Amino acid sequence: MKRYALGIDYGTNSCRSLLVDLDDGTEVGSTVFPYPSGELGILLDERNPNVARQNPQDYLDGLVVVTRGALEQAHEQVPGFDPEQVVGMGIDTTGSTVIPVNRDGTPLGLVPEFKENLNAMVWLWKDHTAHEEAAEITELGNRIRPQIMAKCGGIYSSEWWWSKILRLKRTDPKVYNAAYSYVEHCDWIPAVLTGNTDPLKLKRSVCAAGHKAMFSAEWGGLPDKEFLAELDPHLPQLRDRLFNEAHTADTKAGDLCAEWAERLGLKEGTAVAVGAFDAHMGAVGAGIKEGSLAKILGTSTCDLMIARGDQSLSDIPGVCGIVKGSVLPGYYGIEAGQSAVGDLFLWIVNHIVPDSYGAKVGEKFVNMEKAFAKQRPGQSGLMALDWNNGNRTVLVDARLTGLLIGQTLHTEAHEIYRAYIEATAFGALTIIKRVEEHGVPVHEIINTGGLSIKNESLMQIYADVIGKPMKVSRSEQTCALGAAIFGAVAAGAGSISEIQSRVTAVREKSYKPNPANHRLYTELYALYLKLHDAFGTRNWSGQMHEVMKQLLSIRDRREA
Repeated sequence: MKRYALGIDYGTNSCRSLLVDLDDGTEVGSTVFPYPSGELGILLDERNPNVARQNPQDYLDGLVVVTRGALEQAHEQVPGFDPEQVVGMGIDTTGSTVIPVNRDGTPLGLVPEFKENLNAMVWLWKDHTAHEEAAEITELGNRIRPQIMAKCGGIYSSEWWWSKILRLKRTDPKVYNAAYSYVEHCDWIPAVLTGNTDPLKLKRSVCAAGHKAMFSAEWGGLPDKEFLAELDPHLPQLRDRLFNEAHTADTKAGDLCAEWAERLGLKEGTAVAVGAFDAHMGAVGAGIKEGSLAKILGTSTCDLMIARGDQSLSDIPGVCGIVKGSVLPGYYGIEAGQSAVGDLFLWIVNHIVPDSYGAKVGEKFVNMEKAFAKQRPGQSGLMALDWNNGNRTVLVDARLTGLLIGQTLHTEAHEIYRAYIEATAFGALTIIKRVEEHGVPVHEIINTGGLSIKNESLMQIYADVIGKPMKVSRSEQTCALGAAIFGAVAAGAGSISEIQSRVTAVREKSYKPNPANHRLYTELYALYLKLHDAFGTRNWSGQMHEVMKQLLSIRDRREA
């Protein structure tokens, strides 16, 4: 009998499903649900640009739409398809995306008393309101718990768990006091599906706990009460209402309960895997192995690498954590990334690009790519820093902002677009250099996400800047595919490696570095590093008088 697995991928602006044939990886159903609340699914506050919240009802409504949509497509495409052939399902989400919940695990945003309160809603990963709290945690952690801070790169982020909880307590005590506990989005959805939303009993993800909540068996789970009390005297009490265990994503969270089986059109008792973050599952869906860097190119990017869990691994300053089991059981998962990539390009199109490039967003992107594809590296004289949403790695500073230098009265929009693509490529190279300097080699890069498939010029620029071939995953939905793989494993349908070998692959076309372009980009990268260190670090000393002049020199050399 045919066997299928279902992956549900909760992104920043929408959620999507992927129904996969476990014999050969054929994708037989996929549906997208844009979140209806707020602006592109995000609840904003015009008084504070750092606010980014979501409505938990969107998650529940989307779950029904994308699951039933995938099943309907499977019925149309596969003769004799039966939902009972779906043996397991897995969930991935953004993170750290924190949900305040009451005693029975209901998000406060669904409670009538708080439905109009932004602070009671889901705190999306890209909410940066807690930058002051993150700085406090960083200072205290490095002073009294350096061994904990070392595993999260030495700097705690405003995107993460404790920063957001502490921020909520300080800004809205009423909501904080009404919250019995807090749950990551990737833990709440499996809990809902299995009918076990009790915050003290639902299974928590080691991926979320380790990378964002400073959880590790090495120091007894979550940070100790003494450390938390130094941050706020009420946090030790909260620690008792959180969790003491965390699980890898191959663990079964439970069985699909009767209520949700009926709502989704699936069989009651279908295995539901423990959740994890989208990028980590996307790495599995891309076929990650030792020596691979899986790059998930979306609104932001996440870079994932693994290292054997039985070997000694150095701490890596500036990464988003080193956590055993966060990607694959038995391996350290190493997470890094950039806070704005697709979001950055969309900002350019919405706010800078004139209508002469096209009336619609898609037309503008296509026409800009055609225009800049004719240019050589450095030809525009522009250089940018891609920090419009802060820097996630290696500086870990949400208060950094974007920069563009080299504009003249002749600068055109497509040149600005290319400069920001190059900036994201330079940022990606900075991450690779950091992890390689600390003993984690990168032999191949597997890219996933829409940008890797739709924008060939971007991929070639990345190859030319980084100096390594850029492979592209066969699946357009590797996050959902990784979730489906874990759902299948939780159902006992095989090991991770067995299922990966059947359902994951890279595309025939890869992007190889152009040697001449790589030499030029190596020269440009040296200038990028001066800007990076001058604006991003406290310790930089020197002058940048020559940066603009060298950019002009490179531009003129290419024009000659």
